[in-house]
Amino acid sequence: MADLSLTLRPQTPADSAAIEKLEERAFGPGRFARSAYRLREGREPDYDLSFVARVGTLLVGANRMTPILCGDCPALLLGPLTVDPPFRLSGIGEELVKCSLNAARAAGHKLVLLVGDMPYYGKLGFMPVPPGRLVFAGPVDPERLLYCELVKGAFEGVEGRVRRGGRKA
Repeated sequence: MADLSLTLRPQTPADSAAIEKLEERAFGPGRFARSAYRLREGREPDYDLSFVARVGTLLVGANRMTPILCGDCPALLLGPLTVDPPFRLSGIGEELVKCSLNAARAAGHKLVLLVGDMPYYGKLGFMPVPPGRLVFAGPVDPERLLYCELVKGAFEGVEGRVRRGGRKA
């Protein structure tokens, strides 16, 4: 009988095709028009901070952490967080986020940004970005722009345009 236990592990480039199929099932073709997708486009995630979830051999969840700049401050963009629809209410998404935040903190990163729902991400330590502090390329609902300090005070004085950082794919 196959092992159906949940395992979380860092992503590798070999996971990319399966993650793309998972994102297609979960978000559809309109995902490419979203501003956060365009910010990540052509950039490799930090594989040490990005995780996949498997039940047995089936990939059921993934999240990515991509280096960005908020003004002059280095940060990480969390997302997309993707969980296969049949597994959505199982806590897999929260576990993936926790793994990424813990790995980022351990690696010395200080700040994480994402576009998402405050009721979900607030319980994981995210706060709304105060209006006018950050300018996102492309349309973003300002109420969905959230940050998480991995080090207390990391968001103090951070302002400006959110733009690409890190290495190209």
